[in-house]
Amino acid sequence: MARDRDDKTDKPSAYNKALGLLARREHSRRELRLKLRQKGYEGEEAGEALDRLGEQHYQDDDRFAEMLVRSRVSQGYGPMRVRAELKSHGLSEARIRAVLDAAEVDWDASALAQLRRRFGSGSASDRDEKARRAQFLLRRGFPAATVRSVTHADVDDAADDDT
Repeated sequence: MARDRDDKTDKPSAYNKALGLLARREHSRRELRLKLRQKGYEGEEAGEALDRLGEQHYQDDDRFAEMLVRSRVSQGYGPMRVRAELKSHGLSEARIRAVLDAAEVDWDASALAQLRRRFGSGSASDRDEKARRAQFLLRRGFPAATVRSVTHADVDDAADDDT
């Protein structure tokens, strides 16, 4: 008969809980801290566990960022979307810029591949179709300059910051 895990003595340490989460996939430090808090681990215990995991190189925000960039690029997302997601994980702007630069992604080619995957290889027949294709790429996080380049549509640069 299975025992209930409500007993305090059965609760794994914050370190073991975080290590189990990292065994499944990479996590950012912020993400792990949030998950530990949700599981009832308090600040000091969670902080010490995260520090220990970092010292042992089990948790590394740089490695997490590289994994996330590779994953999102392969899923067809643009640099603005990737940047926003990395920022939500607590990475600094300098670190985000370095990871995106190191990835050496041809964003124009990626945007073009997404257009072909979604709309086929034919060209847009009218202005409305060009606009529809441009909006698709903008929603995926491609900057206006890239969208304009691959769709030849008039796109507003107002949404772009520094990509």
